[in-house]
Amino acid sequence: MRTRWILVIWVVLAALASSGFGVAAQGGVVTPDGRYYDAYIPAATKAGQFYQYSCEFDASWVILATFGYDVPFEEQLAIVGHDTSIEPYYVESADGFLIYGGDITEAYSGDYTKNLLARTTGAAMLPLFEHFGLEATPAKTREEIEDALDRGGLVWMKATVDFLPWAPTTWVTPSGVTLPTVLGNDHAVVIMGYNEFGVVIRDVLGPTDTNWNRAYEYDVPWDRFLSVFEAQGSDGIAVFPTSASPAPMPIESGESGQVCC
Repeated sequence: MRTRWILVIWVVLAALASSGFGVAAQGGVVTPDGRYYDAYIPAATKAGQFYQYSCEFDASWVILATFGYDVPFEEQLAIVGHDTSIEPYYVESADGFLIYGGDITEAYSGDYTKNLLARTTGAAMLPLFEHFGLEATPAKTREEIEDALDRGGLVWMKATVDFLPWAPTTWVTPSGVTLPTVLGNDHAVVIMGYNEFGVVIRDVLGPTDTNWNRAYEYDVPWDRFLSVFEAQGSDGIAVFPTSASPAPMPIESGESGQVCC
């Protein structure tokens, strides 16, 4: 793994962690810059993705690192699996866009260095978290997401880049199983907090030529969040540390969040 992507950049001040903030508490959580959340879990980040289309593994890295495991991309991919039986491609039909690719319920499909259709799902990623002894379970509703955050967990999820509009698309596996997805702006991020207005997202994509102002942490209103979440099949995985989890990495620096979408 390239060293410039190993660097851990944390987004809350050390005082946030040492003071006991960063988990659900009676009365909620107030961050040092004045933001209020019912629950807020300080999450690791890094400067950019491993590869151009590796977002699922960048999001999983955030969760694993937060709970004490710094796992390189190659090790993650080996655990999840890489289906190279068919390089994903799409066609436009009377029923809309169809992507033909590998079985993304079991492995990652496609060339993560250059194919914008390359991706996987939470079903394939769940065993990765379990491999490291973490508790992991699907989170498909607002209530399940809030409950996970209230319990001190983080939620891996499929989204769209910047939670922008999408082209409804169907993924077709070699066996004919179909899955809802999006066409060209597929993405994966981590939910690290929430309040009555929306969720707070950790997104290691950071500034790119499609959005030079993209923050590593930003808020998304519930209505926008839930519509994007549904477009991706409500694909979320709640992940929790266990008593056997290593101590989290030290917090090094802070950054204020922004409002997205």
